[in-house]
Amino acid sequence: MKPNNMLAAGVISLALAILLPLTVLGSSSAGVIAFVVLVLAALWAVYTIEKRRALLTSLIGVIAAIAYPLVFNSTEATTIMFFALLYVAIASSWNIIGGFTGYISLGHAAFFGLGAYTIALVADRLGLSGGYGLFAVALLGGVAAGLFAIPMGYIALRLRTIHSFVIVTIAFLFMYQLLAFNLQDATNGSSGLAVPQPDWSGAFFNIPFYFAALLLAVLTVGLAAWIRNSRFGLGLMAIRDDEDKAAGVGVDTWKHKFTAYVISAVPIGIAGAIYAYFSSYIYPQTVFDPMIDLTIVLSAFLGGMGTLLGPILGSLVLQPAQQLLTLYTGAAGWDLVLFGVLFLVVILLMPSGIVPTVVERMRRARVQEAVRKADALSQDAVPDAAAEGGQG
Repeated sequence: MKPNNMLAAGVISLALAILLPLTVLGSSSAGVIAFVVLVLAALWAVYTIEKRRALLTSLIGVIAAIAYPLVFNSTEATTIMFFALLYVAIASSWNIIGGFTGYISLGHAAFFGLGAYTIALVADRLGLSGGYGLFAVALLGGVAAGLFAIPMGYIALRLRTIHSFVIVTIAFLFMYQLLAFNLQDATNGSSGLAVPQPDWSGAFFNIPFYFAALLLAVLTVGLAAWIRNSRFGLGLMAIRDDEDKAAGVGVDTWKHKFTAYVISAVPIGIAGAIYAYFSSYIYPQTVFDPMIDLTIVLSAFLGGMGTLLGPILGSLVLQPAQQLLTLYTGAAGWDLVLFGVLFLVVILLMPSGIVPTVVERMRRARVQEAVRKADALSQDAVPDAAAEGGQG
């Protein structure tokens, strides 16, 4: 068996070894841990097994996600994984502009808030009631985010320096937060807005939201994968590596950046709408929250910015850890401590993120193994050549 396949088999075997006793325990926390381990094992296998099996392995991960709420259907377990999947979509969408293009935005929470207020205002003005139909209205959150991203991107991306771009995006976020506080006739100010709730039973309540988040995550990751493997994606990565050289070889850098910025806003707007529907009430400080941007960036950075798996891995590790820490400590603020510790660990030990670091170390191990085998073969060839010379 090849070393890569052995490594993949080992990871999957370890995942199953952890999963089986946790399944017997049957607790919701065990379900969360089991789900994360299985998904991470599947994602790892995408890197370690031959490329022709990547689609099959990804499909296994999706099937595991579909089966999860059917096996672990407690409110605690489904709530934690609802947020994890929601952030998989958000971080993967942000990665289009922040990872592929290299323009770090700290204002994408503005699109999250715009999506949240869109579903709340539409439901309020049209007198809509809760139900499956509001998930369709959540799509309008993505439309609103995309429309608002057009003037925002036009302004922010006229600045060539990354530092200026970061500052402008932060300014946009706080501008929208202040508008939500002060436009009381539209947003109800600091009192917030209610979103109609469905009449689903308590045990079933989380299930539709979980599958809505899962669908959004799958579609967003698929969109990111398509962009990364397209000619457009190559242009984005050329901009990230060297924008001047990219322009010199014919890449329309501003058009590429602007398009990536607008595209990245749409799934985040839908995610904000789904969150608003799930939480039933929104406030300016909760949906236009800088902590959302910090979580997005840390999730992508933890896994590896610019990779497809990085935001997925980061979200599936960070969100359950954050939720479980808050749940079991019963105190707010510990998630900030977690963020700080993780950030320092990644900066010091894996500055490129988990996925790029692991892949690079595996590549070096393969090179070293190939060199070792070549040296062994050359050493074996020397005595053979000497023996043949003696016989001659």
